[in-house]
Amino acid sequence: MNFSKYLTHPIFNIISNIADNESLQTFVIGGFVRDLFLQRPSKDIDVVVVGNGIDFAEKVAEKIGKNTNINVFRNFGTAMLQYKNLEVEFVGARKESYQRNSRKPVVENGTLQDDQLRRDFTINALALSLNSETFGNLLDSFNGLQDLENQIIRTPTNPDTTFSDDPLRMIRAIRFSTQLNFTIHQESLESISRNKERTLILSKERIVDEFHKIILSPIPSRGFKLLDETGLLPFCFPELAKLKGIDVKNEKSHKDIFYHSLKVLDNISRNTNHLWLRWAALLHDIGKPATKQYSDSEGFTFHAHEVVGSKMIPEIFKNLRMPLNEKMKYVQKLVFLHLRPIVLSQEEVTDSAIRRLLFEAGDDIDDLMLLCEADITSGIDEKVKKFLANFQIVRQKLKEVEEKDAIRNFQPPISGELIMEIFGLSPCKIVGDIKNSIKDAILDGKISNNYFESFNFMLKEAEKLNIFPVKKI
Repeated sequence: MNFSKYLTHPIFNIISNIADNESLQTFVIGGFVRDLFLQRPSKDIDVVVVGNGIDFAEKVAEKIGKNTNINVFRNFGTAMLQYKNLEVEFVGARKESYQRNSRKPVVENGTLQDDQLRRDFTINALALSLNSETFGNLLDSFNGLQDLENQIIRTPTNPDTTFSDDPLRMIRAIRFSTQLNFTIHQESLESISRNKERTLILSKERIVDEFHKIILSPIPSRGFKLLDETGLLPFCFPELAKLKGIDVKNEKSHKDIFYHSLKVLDNISRNTNHLWLRWAALLHDIGKPATKQYSDSEGFTFHAHEVVGSKMIPEIFKNLRMPLNEKMKYVQKLVFLHLRPIVLSQEEVTDSAIRRLLFEAGDDIDDLMLLCEADITSGIDEKVKKFLANFQIVRQKLKEVEEKDAIRNFQPPISGELIMEIFGLSPCKIVGDIKNSIKDAILDGKISNNYFESFNFMLKEAEKLNIFPVKKI
């Protein structure tokens, strides 16, 4: 079968000419070919040369022009260059063998079939020839095209060997299954369960990169359910695995927090591609196992789980080698606040409560509302409709209060420096108390958010403490 009609980008003609001049068999292989057949966009091209990949890449760079940047990785025998919005990686065809305690292979020169055999899945082993006489011909040694048509994830060789050699492939199988809505072949699925402990040699950075891709999939719960069903989850993400299960006592029970969290993640994924908001949805109830209690009067409770959960976020991010910066703080904030709009939706909404929510959520208020709406997972349609209708009331109130009082991200009009200057104070608790009193008065609606009312309120608060101005006002 010939698929030259897909190889229209000018880089392929350049590679083809050099391949002919050098008398080297050359192929485009892997994800780019897979995505051609799936009609998915792809900007990464893997080129295999039956010869020296680095030398070949340097000739391609020279042909393109002297301004072409090429990155050479001699330890891995690869080279990479950018050309017209594509990232092209070159490697010599090779065969690999692995040591038990390492993902780094022992590499030898090999044939194209050797190179296809070392690929993780048959759908990623498809190759198209780039030599002029066979340009566009498909080389499919392991029936990858048929697996694409049947929507199957399958290893090109014994899955125990494939997964033991490089355990990341087990998580990648689940990631591809989630992204593409493909089924993992039964033999490969059983092999993942058998080899799950091999994931202990993986770096957290590689694992979390796959997690990100699962979370950004159309229905991310599919991936986490597979991680659980294969037994990988406790090895890769033990905090999430602890959410699983239902306790029953005196005929009272609670919902399975794991499946509830996945439902919330799916819900929010229909409305946003924001990676860290999706992470917040997955982790919003992470504090529940640590706060679970039972009483005859209330049944199972999880009091303050949002507080405990928010305190767990930095450690989770640290364990997974995720950034401990504003992204972590964003997730932490949403986990901490995720109950607040729900509480407001269940009672009379006061301006004061709305002001405080706006103040604490700041610019993340819209994301917080999306999270809270996604958190409504009852199987009773009327209950869901009632909650969502109440949330619309809260949203409208948020808009009205924000337009009137400009509370979002506000700073009290009176600074600590001004308080010290007016009353001749050094930094101390009294300064903070007066400043907080002004902030609370604004949030409670006792005074408006302006300098004049705040200044007069400051004078009255100071007088209660027998503190008076030391300079003329």
